[in-house]
Amino acid sequence: LIPIYRTMTLTRLFDAKAVSMQRTGQLGTYPSSLGQEATTVVLASAMRPEDVLFPTYREHGALHWRGVTMEEMLLYWTGDERGLKWQGPAEDFPPAIPIATQTLHAAGAATAFRIRKQPRVAVAVLGDGASSKGDFYEAMNVAGVWELPVAFVINNNQWAISGPRGEQTAAQTLAQKAIAGGLPCEQVDGNDVIAVHAAVSEAVERARSGGGAAVVEAITYRMSDHTTADDATRYRSESEVSAMWKR
Repeated sequence: LIPIYRTMTLTRLFDAKAVSMQRTGQLGTYPSSLGQEATTVVLASAMRPEDVLFPTYREHGALHWRGVTMEEMLLYWTGDERGLKWQGPAEDFPPAIPIATQTLHAAGAATAFRIRKQPRVAVAVLGDGASSKGDFYEAMNVAGVWELPVAFVINNNQWAISGPRGEQTAAQTLAQKAIAGGLPCEQVDGNDVIAVHAAVSEAVERARSGGGAAVVEAITYRMSDHTTADDATRYRSESEVSAMWKR
């Protein structure tokens, strides 16, 4: 737990520094992970080094855990892709800027693992908005049919840019979308490190042992603007954010 807490703290400090750098013109548009540190760090802690991560643009904590340096991450967010030649696992994919496309890439890599008979797992992270995209359903479908070694982790922070979760899907939970693909699913408190670790570890090890793909929904909250180019006060109330700070 201590390394997890340390990385969560590092992630929040890095986040604050990156936002400050963007505000002073030293960094490009930056997506904060404020409030989501538990989910992003812990999902990475459930992986082995040889597994492959397919992150969103908000998984700074996962990259920290996987060994990517702060210098490399800042280089990337200045617009210099040499930042992707990182100290972390060389086969981890870069942060996905398009929404949900990384889920298909993960299914492709998982197919390669199966063909090569490698005990490796692809872990794809996506947001709540991405779970409404066709890419995600296609990825789940092929993962279910081919019993691929892939775990899909939905980092449900309640907001897809300015669209609240309730306006983008009528599904009772995001986890249950896995049922359409014939995959097992679980919903956990995304701010509970033990719960996230247990659920993601189970999904990853099931995939590694030949049990096929699974979906984990981690419920958390985006405390920040969508990115530094966004103003969340235009579409959500201060009372809502204050309540989540207290929580």
